[in-house]
Amino acid sequence: MIDNNDDHNDLDFNFNLDDDMLSPDSDALLATAGQTAEELAQAEKKRNMSLFSRIPVTMTLEVASVEISLAELMSITGDSVIELDKLAGEPLDIKVNGIQFGKAEVVVLNDKYGLRIIEFNNKNLGDLSL
Repeated sequence: MIDNNDDHNDLDFNFNLDDDMLSPDSDALLATAGQTAEELAQAEKKRNMSLFSRIPVTMTLEVASVEISLAELMSITGDSVIELDKLAGEPLDIKVNGIQFGKAEVVVLNDKYGLRIIEFNNKNLGDLSL
């Protein structure tokens, strides 16, 4: 049941806020927090990176590629040899989700293949979001 008594209408919801509280000075906020703008930017960057650090990506090492006709592809047998477009000993392409990010060479570690990074351009990581 709703009570429409005037006795309940005496509540005052008016808040007296100073203009300084409504539009605070950014320098005052920084001083209050005890951090510089650069420190705040670094903290924000770390928070953003922690979100991205959990996203799985696929890193591949591409030896080489070649274009062949469908007829050539259909004629391949178990003993066929296909010449690739890269010279022996040339650095191989590192790709992350299909986008080239650097060069590497193959090494063997504990009977497994590994990569020795020759160059890596992590500045292009933004390209992964395209």
